[in-house]
Amino acid sequence: MANQPGSMPPHHDPERLARSMAEVAERSQKLVQDFLNNQNVDGAIEHPDPLNVGAAFIEMTQKMMSDPSKMMTAQVKLWADFLELWNRQARRMMGETVEPAFAPEKGDKRFKDSEWTENHVFDFIKQSYLLTARWLYSTATGVEGLDKKTAKKVDFYTRQFVDAMAPSNFLMTNPEVLRATVESGGENLVKGLDNLLGDLERGKGKLAIRMTDTEAFEVGRNIATTPGKVVFRNDLMELIQYAPTTDKVYATPLLIVPPWINKFYILDLRPDNSFISWAVGEGHTVFVISWINPDASLAHKSFEDYMLEGPIAALSAIEQATGSKSANIVSYCIGGTLTAATMAYLHAKKEADKVKSVTFFTTLVDFEDSGELSIFVDDEQIKVIEDRMAKTGLLTGREMATTFNLLRSNDLIWSFVINNYLMGKDPFPFDLLYWNSDSTGMPAAMQSFYLHNMYQDNKLKDPGGVELNGVPIDLRLNKTPTYILSTREDHIAPWRATYAATQIYSGPVRFVLTASGHIAGVVNPPAAKKYCHWTNDKLPPTPEEWEAGAKQHEGSWWPDWKKWVSKHTGKKDTKPRIPGDGGLKAIEDAPGSYVKIRI
Repeated sequence: MANQPGSMPPHHDPERLARSMAEVAERSQKLVQDFLNNQNVDGAIEHPDPLNVGAAFIEMTQKMMSDPSKMMTAQVKLWADFLELWNRQARRMMGETVEPAFAPEKGDKRFKDSEWTENHVFDFIKQSYLLTARWLYSTATGVEGLDKKTAKKVDFYTRQFVDAMAPSNFLMTNPEVLRATVESGGENLVKGLDNLLGDLERGKGKLAIRMTDTEAFEVGRNIATTPGKVVFRNDLMELIQYAPTTDKVYATPLLIVPPWINKFYILDLRPDNSFISWAVGEGHTVFVISWINPDASLAHKSFEDYMLEGPIAALSAIEQATGSKSANIVSYCIGGTLTAATMAYLHAKKEADKVKSVTFFTTLVDFEDSGELSIFVDDEQIKVIEDRMAKTGLLTGREMATTFNLLRSNDLIWSFVINNYLMGKDPFPFDLLYWNSDSTGMPAAMQSFYLHNMYQDNKLKDPGGVELNGVPIDLRLNKTPTYILSTREDHIAPWRATYAATQIYSGPVRFVLTASGHIAGVVNPPAAKKYCHWTNDKLPPTPEEWEAGAKQHEGSWWPDWKKWVSKHTGKKDTKPRIPGDGGLKAIEDAPGSYVKIRI
């Protein structure tokens, strides 16, 4: 409605702003009480320190206090830095052009609003935060005498605290939020509170941040749309065969074994970035395992079951569908860990000829240095996880998603806190974040085996360290041609840790490193002309030596893999295989039913 002559514009109406703030305060009080009530179990807080953070910081404090001189040095450094900051700010306020004492790192999006630089007050708040954050982090992580696991935990949670305390995360110290509050009369905060309440309701009392417009996407409608048919199904997976698009196809089919922590369609988001669609277009007869999102009835399913009902069953089904007695395998993350064990199993059973070549995306088989995920795996935390799984039969997808989001908290937590709750905006529709939110649960038996034998005890790399279906697993038996792709900025499977596999397998291995992270580095079609990758035909003992001798190439790694895998595909002279026309009949259209299950 238009303003009456002489009236104040709505965004300058102090009464309207006051009413909005009163509504926010009233609803927030109830929100906090409901949240606290939800944390109580039988009148007590369950697992008051489930991540065992307190013990790590107590040990750090004890080590720190044992050397008072270092504490004194750190305090003097802090005061000296603040004096320098005050000096420069005073000179700037007097009109002098002064370089900032502390600037955000390149790519830090938290301080992109111009007010953080142009406004003296907010510039001082920003620099004070950066100064204090860097001092706190360097002091906490510079303590000597901590064991490796404790030091890593202190490092990680200090960063979590520092990120959480950023002035951009709070109403009164974020100029962009303050501006929106004044201009909207506080409606951004009311809308933000509605968003918060909606997320709590969706999470049944636990915060489930909405990262994207979930209504904008539908599996099978505008994501995961590559045409195909489900041709096989068991308790744990559906096997999808994709429709050919070329006049002739390679003789050897291609099986993709994705992780079961998320859905398979990370490799089939949109036609222009779909690895599956691209591989079909190159002439491969592509099959993909679509893992089920399990409920409590599958709590007993083990890592061994995932092998037997996953890749082993899929290889048999592919032979029925196509008549081919062998396939090439592409595997991803935990799907790669399973595939590595499967290859050792097949070699031990003298059945390795079922696989012509194997490709691993961002895969760990030696968990000695398993990155930041290792901080979530110690005796105390595994006990907490197993106590929860004993009640539900699962490690829920939400718990897994929270863990992964913490690895990139500024991008995957705090940016949405600002956008959704402080700015009162709806999240932007983004297919990758839709996939990221579409997580799956993990059966209790499988997850317990995985945590103990891989992350905690690192047994998979040891010959006979684990046994599957009565067969001792020895990764050294893998003589099948192998392509290993790792990503330079991977927080889940650090590339230097994945390199260890090159020294374990006994067959020919090609190791390729690509820029970016766990997802973006893999899902990087050539047409995007993004990132770069590195190759080195030699495989020296250490990743550092490999890196020193590596050659950089612009653009996607996909063409490199295409050239490599063509040596193992047979000739491209086979009649296209139509899903359902072979030895297996079509059950339903791709992407199937399992991928649509949300728990």
